[in-house]
Parts: sequence; C-alpha cells; structure tokens
Amino acid sequence: MRFLKYFLYILPTLLFIVYITVRDVKGSLGTRKNPVKLYFTPSVDAEKITLSAKPLIQFLERETGYYFETAIPTSYIAVVEAFGTDRADIAIINSFSYLLAHQKYGANAVLRVIRTGNQAYYRGQIIVRTDSGIDHLEDLNGKSIAYVDASSASGYILPSNLLKKRGIKPSRETFAMKHDNVVIMVYQKQVDAGATFYSPPHPVTGEPLDARSRVKKQYPDVFEKIKILALTDSLPNDPVVFRKGMSPVMVERIKNALLKFANSEEGKKIMPEIYSMEGLIETSDSDYDLLRKLIKETGLNLEEMVK
Repeated sequence: MRFLKYFLYILPTLLFIVYITVRDVKGSLGTRKNPVKLYFTPSVDAEKITLSAKPLIQFLERETGYYFETAIPTSYIAVVEAFGTDRADIAIINSFSYLLAHQKYGANAVLRVIRTGNQAYYRGQIIVRTDSGIDHLEDLNGKSIAYVDASSASGYILPSNLLKKRGIKPSRETFAMKHDNVVIMVYQKQVDAGATFYSPPHPVTGEPLDARSRVKKQYPDVFEKIKILALTDSLPNDPVVFRKGMSPVMVERIKNALLKFANSEEGKKIMPEIYSMEGLIETSDSDYDLLRKLIKETGLNLEEMVK
C-alpha cells in the first residue's frame, strides 16, 4: 500500500519525463525531424498542387525558420481526422470540414481564401429561364427546382433557406449532384428553377463567372436563355486552419508569412494553381457562425456532409 501511494505520488513526474524524452527524440515542431505539416484539400490535381506548392514551402521556410512538409489526403474527412491525431498542423479546407475539425478537435480558422474579384465571401443564386414568366421569388410557389446536393452551401443550404424564410414551397425538389447539371436542367426545361453558386462578373471584361459559365461551350446562348432570379446571403470563403495547441508565436509567424507570400508577385502567380485563390485575409471562428446556424436550421448532419 505504501509503495502504491509513493508510485501515485511520483507518477506525474514520470509521465512528464517520458513526454520530454519522446518530444526530444521526435524534435520540436518546425524542426527537420518534426516539420510543420501543411495539408491541402483533396483534389484530382494532387500532383499539380504538390509541384505548385514547392515555391510556397520554400518561401515559408525562409521567412519563418521552420521546416515544412505537405500532404494531400484522399478525402475531406481524412483532413479532419488528421487534426485529431496531430498529423496535420495547418490545412486549407472547405467550410464544412473546418466546422467539424473545430467541433471535434478545436482547430481554428486563422486566414481565409480570396477568390476572383477580391471576394472573401461566396453566395448562391437561383436561376430560371428568361422565357419562364418567373420574375419574382414568390412565383416559385408550386414550381419545380433543382439543387446540387444536400452538402452544397451555395447549391442547397443557402437557397433552400432563402425560400423557407419567404414561405415559398416548390412542388418538386431534385438533386442534380453538379452545378452544371442544374444549369442544364433549367436550360432544357426539365425544371422551372435551379440553385447554383454565384460569382461576380469578371472585374475587367464583365463576363459572367457564375455556374452558367460552366456550360457556355455546350450552350453558347446560356446567358441569354437563363437569368439570375435572386441571390442568397453571403458566407465566408474556405479557411486556412491551424491545429489546437500550436504555439501562438508559431501561428503568428506562419500566418504573417502566408499573407506576405499571397501579396508577393510570386504568390499571385502560384496561389491560383494551389487552391484557385487570389489571396488571403485574416479571419476568425466567429465568421463561420452563420453557416453553423444554417446547418442547424436545415437539420443536416455535419459529419455526414463532410464524408
């Protein structure tokens, strides 16, 4: 009994010694033996992203004095779980994956992606044919509508919530699985309306860049035949997420280096190839509260959405 009491007394000290020993063998985070692990979102262009990311990694290492390595997991859920096992220190991921990583493992959004036209937010749109006679949202009562899928913020969550708030009830709802499929269904009069992503027109040419542009080659008159009936609320773009427990000094140093690279001439050339982005801005977890609210109101399961 006396030995047990003595063992329990010294147990915290023993555990601390083991922790220090393991840490020293592995090396502090940012060293050659234990580099900062930067994950990119899953993509079919994994090889291209890996090659394009090399200048970014070299820049970060010069600016921060830390060592880095990159990885591109096969799924969004793999990125989330990597935060729970300390296999990921930083990741550029979509909003749903971030919410789950924050909820399960305390990961935090520190930066946010900027896309075409200096846009830090994205929106959904509801489209109809120009000859449909539908000119107001209320005209969609009793009409058919195509959405993308239940996990699409711009192609389902935002537009369906907009209709719900207005008390509008379509007669039939269809999931087309892709934004361009939704546009085609509206174009071919398979449905009365569709919900897709919205992007503002090109800042120089004025050319529309929303989901209709994806089928322009197939249907050259798509911009004349299909109009935007309404736009949804805005949600913040994808975040750059940092693992819980990282040194605040390290987080600040890496954050500043990422911002500096994004604003450099080299960065402006490389960033679009890495993640279809034009830059980065600072952000915080509270910026994603509206998305949390919409998911809760819609009754969707966040983990299933990420999978």
